[in-house]
Amino acid sequence: MDNGFKQFLKRKNIVISGKRYGIDALGAMAQGLFASLLIGTILNTLGTQLHIDALINVGKYASAMSGPAMAIAIGYALQAPPLVLFSLAAVGQAANELGGAGGPLAVLFVAILAAECGKAVSKETKVDILVTPIVTILVGVGLAAVLAPTLGNLASSVGRIIMWATDLQPFLMGIIVSVTVGIALTLPISSAAICAALGLTGLAGGAAVAGCCAQMVGFAFLSFKENRWGGLVSQGIGTSMLQMGNIVRNPKIWIAPILTSAVTGPIATCVFKMQMNGAPVASGMGTCGLVGQIGVYTGWVNDIAAGTKSAITAMDWLGLLLICFVIPAVLTPAIGAVLRKIGWIGENDLKLS
Repeated sequence: MDNGFKQFLKRKNIVISGKRYGIDALGAMAQGLFASLLIGTILNTLGTQLHIDALINVGKYASAMSGPAMAIAIGYALQAPPLVLFSLAAVGQAANELGGAGGPLAVLFVAILAAECGKAVSKETKVDILVTPIVTILVGVGLAAVLAPTLGNLASSVGRIIMWATDLQPFLMGIIVSVTVGIALTLPISSAAICAALGLTGLAGGAAVAGCCAQMVGFAFLSFKENRWGGLVSQGIGTSMLQMGNIVRNPKIWIAPILTSAVTGPIATCVFKMQMNGAPVASGMGTCGLVGQIGVYTGWVNDIAAGTKSAITAMDWLGLLLICFVIPAVLTPAIGAVLRKIGWIGENDLKLS
């Protein structure tokens, strides 16, 4: 790469890297989706259950802004200047709408490209207030028109294949989806954004929820000896990503939660047939703020409204409780005890700094 161009990129804070786009931008996109579509869905469901029209309307407004919210969040993660950041609202709306069911993936790619182009021209002219928004919006909406339908269809197709395979082979796919999404949740990437981009719902969504809970609740109880109540809360309803530093130092501490997710996944798909038919982003949230469980409940309500489910049963609640909380809280420390005994988990290996 030419030195002059390198200097230009550095001056414009354009960092072409996997971390900037695959971790920072992806994670921010999930937060934008959480603050719009997911919160909107929760408020809508709450309003419907309590017969409060105002909550239903607020929920609809919040959900409708998911495209702009994701794009602005991505721009924030890329440290875009104000004019670029605000212009991304139109870009996000276009990409999300044109991307259809796979809109979040389209927003991710299009918003990144539009933001970097906007940053490139920002403050380069005396009429920056015109040039920067025009370039950002034209590039973004133009790319959305060209790329979003294809990216959206691709993401939807992959998601449909995963869901079809899970319906066809619930045991095997229950393990694969649960373990994979659970691992993604603990890694410094966004499992919620991945599930949202793929539109992961149904049995596959239920398996994803199971895998995430196995990691979060599993690590919370596995490390209770070292981290006590603070660690239980921060990991159990916060994030298991807090253990990432310890995993790098000793990958064997990850064995117990992963094995637990391999158990809870097929229990979710085969025994309780737990489906996550709320907002797809909730499939990758686990017990973080109890969003995964709220998503499952929202799905039950949606299914009843659609006539595909007659009522919420005691078996539904039992499955949700066992899969999300009880089994991870019991099984993970039990496996961990064996690993401690054979020396694979040492003293303070799970201690949070």
